[in-house]
Amino acid sequence: MDPLSDVLSLLKPRSYISAGFDAAGEWSIQFSDQHNCIKCYAIVSGQCWLSVQGVPDPVRLKAGDSFLLPSGRPFRLASDLALPPVDAATVFYAAREGGIVTYNGGGELFLVGSRFVLTGKHAVILLGMLPPIVHIGKQSDQAALRWSVERMMQELREQQPGGVLVAQHLAHMMLVQALRVYMAEGLKGGVGWLFALADKQMGMAISAMHSDPAHRWTLQALAERAGMSRSSFALKFKETVGLSPMEYLTRWRMLLAGDMLANSSDSIAIISLSLGYESDSAFSTAFKRVMGCSPRQYSRLPDPASSDASLLHAG
Repeated sequence: MDPLSDVLSLLKPRSYISAGFDAAGEWSIQFSDQHNCIKCYAIVSGQCWLSVQGVPDPVRLKAGDSFLLPSGRPFRLASDLALPPVDAATVFYAAREGGIVTYNGGGELFLVGSRFVLTGKHAVILLGMLPPIVHIGKQSDQAALRWSVERMMQELREQQPGGVLVAQHLAHMMLVQALRVYMAEGLKGGVGWLFALADKQMGMAISAMHSDPAHRWTLQALAERAGMSRSSFALKFKETVGLSPMEYLTRWRMLLAGDMLANSSDSIAIISLSLGYESDSAFSTAFKRVMGCSPRQYSRLPDPASSDASLLHAG
C-alpha cells in the first residue's frame, strides 16, 4: 500500500454513522467532545457557522465546502453563534442508523457526512499530526469531493436496500479525498508527515520506509531513494516532516508494533524481529520512548474506541 493507505489502515476508521441534516430558520447545535474520532462533512446547500473549542476564529461554511474535525474537540454548528445551543444528541438521535434529520422544517441548509470512530489504540498519536479543522473551501478542491457528496445525498434520501453500507463506503471516499486535498496544501509550506507525502522526493523516502520497515535503512540509502545528497535530504526531511528520517522510521515501526500487539498473538520477540530489531531490549526501549509504555503494558491496554461507549452516541 501507499503511505496514506498504510496510516489509515492503522487508524482503522469505522464509519459508525452517515447522515444528512436539513435545517431552516435560526438554530445552534452543540456537539460534545469525542476522542479517537474524525468527523467529515460537506455543505450541499445553504450556509452556517462552525466554531471549534480552542480555535479562536469561527469558520463560515457555504455550499460546496467540506471540513474534517480530527481532534475530537467540542464544536458548534449554527445559523448564528450568538444563539443558545441545543445538545446534538437530542437532535440527531433519530439518525443513529443513517438518514436525514429535518430541523425547523428544513429547506435552507443541507449537509451530509459521517463520523469515524478510530479503533486503533495509537489513534491519538496519529491524529495529533492534524489540525483541529481541515477546511476545504476552494472551488477547485471541491470538485474532488463532489461526486461522493452527491451520491451520499442520494443514498440518504432514497433509503434503498444496502444504502447504509453504500453510505459508509462513500464516507471513506470523502475522508480520503479530503486528506488528499489537505496534503496538497503541504506544498505551500506545511509541516508534517501528511504534507510530506505531497512532496515527490520526501514521498519516495517515506514510501521506501513503509514498504520495508524492517530494512536497515541508512540516511544515505534514503537520500538515494529521494535522489538527493545525504545532507540536503536530511535537512529537507526534518523541515518537511518535523522529524529526522531515523526518528520517523522508529515512530512508524512502533506504530506497526502497537497494531501487532493489539491485533495478533505474536510474541514480543517475533514482533521485534519482524521490525528489524535483533534484541528485545532495544525494541522495548524504542517502544517505550515512542508509545509511552512498555510493549507488555501496551498489549494489556483497552481499546479506547471500544471501552468508551460515549463514542457511539449521536453528536
